[in-house]
Amino acid sequence: MITSVDPGPWKEALEAGLGAGRIEEGVPLAPLTTFRIGGPADLLYRARTADELAEAVTVAREARVPTFILGRGANILVADAGFRGLVVKCEVEGLELLEGHRLRAGAGVQVFPDLTEATVARGLGGLHHFVGIPSTVGGAMWQNLHFLAPDRTRTVFLEEVVESAEILTAEGSRREVTRQYFEFAYDHSILHHRADTVLSVTFRLEPQPPGELRRVVRENLQWREERHPDLWLYPSAGSVFKKVEGIGAGRLIDQCGLKGHVHGNAQISHRHANIIVNLGGATAAHVLALLELARETVLRDTGHELVPEITLVGDFG
Repeated sequence: MITSVDPGPWKEALEAGLGAGRIEEGVPLAPLTTFRIGGPADLLYRARTADELAEAVTVAREARVPTFILGRGANILVADAGFRGLVVKCEVEGLELLEGHRLRAGAGVQVFPDLTEATVARGLGGLHHFVGIPSTVGGAMWQNLHFLAPDRTRTVFLEEVVESAEILTAEGSRREVTRQYFEFAYDHSILHHRADTVLSVTFRLEPQPPGELRRVVRENLQWREERHPDLWLYPSAGSVFKKVEGIGAGRLIDQCGLKGHVHGNAQISHRHANIIVNLGGATAAHVLALLELARETVLRDTGHELVPEITLVGDFG
């Protein structure tokens, strides 16, 4: 059951700490996600600096307001009923080139194209593999962003180029932590079970000829274009189920005859069976129905249990 909440008291408490006029009410979240799906946030605050992001999270905790930090809006499905509480839109920019081929980036910097273009232009390799993937730096840390290496023999993970990060801890202190702190794994980091907030990240990169980097960029973009639906024509959240080692979730769904299956205005992509696309006007309920269909069918027909990779955000009742 969906519970109606009066956000007025929350807004008053938040504005007392963050300033009048900075809290927006009833903001539709669909346009702020790659899926283009989801109802409104009761309240929304746009954090443009690391200080603002840390302060927003701190004030919301003190006021006991349910909070979700939104970056690029990829890899998530927002409920049709929206989000009861405060959505903090992370718009923390900033790129700083440091000594030793290191680069500091704000949590809201877009991995592609901003971060990849900036590093390739400077002849710095390591982040160029992640072209075409919609994510902010903060979101990339959350899921340990990954992509197949150019030779397609292994997966490249973001953790390989992370040196350190400035975070606001769950306990409320700001500190610099090393890569090891995040306990990175496949599509996983400590951020999944600790309420830490990434404010900025320092990457350690390797000098490489810009021409070679651009060649890899072209190959990776072509590889994605041949296999993934066009995000602008067919909004999606990327892969919806986690990788099934040695087989692939998409291959299992395809083997079960579900590629191209439509429910409402959502479709299991005819190009990549582990991606669900919004054909126009799709709802979260449409997507959930396809997720459940794929999970049940694959389990029944193959014995493999698919685990969702996308995060459900908001009031699903």
